[in-house]
Amino acid sequence: MRIGLAQLNTIVGDLAGNRLKIIAAYETLVEQGAELVVFPELATCGYPPRDLLFKRRFVSHTEESVNEILKSIKDVPTLIGTVVANTDEHGRHCYNAAVFCVNGQIKATARKCLLPTYDVFDEDRYFEPATTVTVVEHAGQRIGITICEDIWTHPMINTRRLYRGLDPLKQLASENCDLMVNLSASPWHHGKNKARQSLVTEAAKSLGCPVVYVNAIGGNDELVFDGRSLVTDSEGFITAGLSSFAEEFRVVDTAEKQPVIHASFEQEDMKDIHDALVLGLRDYAQKCGFKSALIALSGGIDSALVAVIAKEAFGAKNLIGVSLPSSISSEHSKDDAGILAENLGIRFETIAIADAVAACDASLAPIFAGLDDDVTEENVQARIRGVLMMALSNKFGAILLTTGNKSEIAVGYCTLYGDMCGGLAVISDVFKTQAYDLARWINREREIIPVNTIEKPPSAELRPGQEDQDSLPPYDQLDGILRGYVEEGLSTSDLVAKGYPEDVVKDIVRKVDLNEYKRKQAAPGLKITPLAFGVGRRIPIVQKYVS
Repeated sequence: MRIGLAQLNTIVGDLAGNRLKIIAAYETLVEQGAELVVFPELATCGYPPRDLLFKRRFVSHTEESVNEILKSIKDVPTLIGTVVANTDEHGRHCYNAAVFCVNGQIKATARKCLLPTYDVFDEDRYFEPATTVTVVEHAGQRIGITICEDIWTHPMINTRRLYRGLDPLKQLASENCDLMVNLSASPWHHGKNKARQSLVTEAAKSLGCPVVYVNAIGGNDELVFDGRSLVTDSEGFITAGLSSFAEEFRVVDTAEKQPVIHASFEQEDMKDIHDALVLGLRDYAQKCGFKSALIALSGGIDSALVAVIAKEAFGAKNLIGVSLPSSISSEHSKDDAGILAENLGIRFETIAIADAVAACDASLAPIFAGLDDDVTEENVQARIRGVLMMALSNKFGAILLTTGNKSEIAVGYCTLYGDMCGGLAVISDVFKTQAYDLARWINREREIIPVNTIEKPPSAELRPGQEDQDSLPPYDQLDGILRGYVEEGLSTSDLVAKGYPEDVVKDIVRKVDLNEYKRKQAAPGLKITPLAFGVGRRIPIVQKYVS
């Protein structure tokens, strides 16, 4: 069967816009000879709709949008991910579903069985689960329909225990399917590709039929969807692989044995991270209505990295870099910021803050009389920069991008209402060690980020001679501890057993716990690791548990 894979980038809640994209993709794939067109999970309303589902008319408006789409569906059937109302008097008020449409009618409705409630997912809050898998018959073919999590039941996946033995694939095994289709909206994180491919190929082997997996692409809030839709034969051999981090519409013949794999279907890790951040930033800005961006360029690695990503996302003419030197800013930092801006071809402005800092210090002097200078005075500098950058954002209607990395945000090495000001924290899920790796990858062919920025000791430059390592352990040690504590849930004793110094571990764990209040007030960030700060990690601000 010739299957049209519609790897679509939708906007949450944009029912009209998504509808037009669905119709256009359907018509394109039909013209290319598709005998069945498949869209991603919840394509009509975008994923994840979250509490939009609680709005009184959201589900009915989505159903009305499907009815409009039906007018364009001819004799070539399509499977569209959407929301349908639960008309039973019991259970949650809607289903996460896929409608099988042909000749202007819905011929069958498949409902999602497994509703994830871990990490960034909270589907059990909104949807009623189905207890059986749907199989439709078309053109002499029996087609099993699953939705995303329905295939995440393999023993390699530890979350399978959440479903108490319910396994849609086992149900399909007795249905003699000729084809299994999975409509998905599977967010990307570093390292997920291989697990996802394994699940799809194992599903094909267990069912003994080809599998078509269609995934969403695009950025919606913190989440980035990478696409990488794929088709396997009945033995689990991948015969088609679509592009990563880009829309693609392709017709694939399930009988074809010669694989057709897009060059980006599998690519090196740094390219994946780079592409995810660019797509996440571009979509966040565009879908929120921003056409330009601002970055405070310090001459350091983090702001340089964000500037490179932003230039890719917005284009050089829509990006402004701003240097905000104080009386203690080093000449090399100012020079490095200027060189970076020149290399990127972006507008570069300088706003000195020494006078503003002096005026603020003078205003505070009577109240601070007799008290020694400390981090308070350092933070005044950061907060003045925040005020100025937000003023520029207001005046130009440009989104201000924050530049803090995951290592700093984890331990609170950032200033609330200072360098944390902004609309999106682009690299808040990128560890400092990853930032250096990514910078070197960016410079693989020519120098874009100044070499001095990469090689010099990192510093906030809020006091003379300051370096990050005055307050923090070496970043390779810090990131190892943070991965264990934040992402893997290891205790202090677990980390000490791994060889990290006990005093360092206790200090870092204390800082992570104490600074939850800062992270709750931070700009949203783009998720690229298995566990990011934000929606996927829900630690109370007020809590006393010490592990």
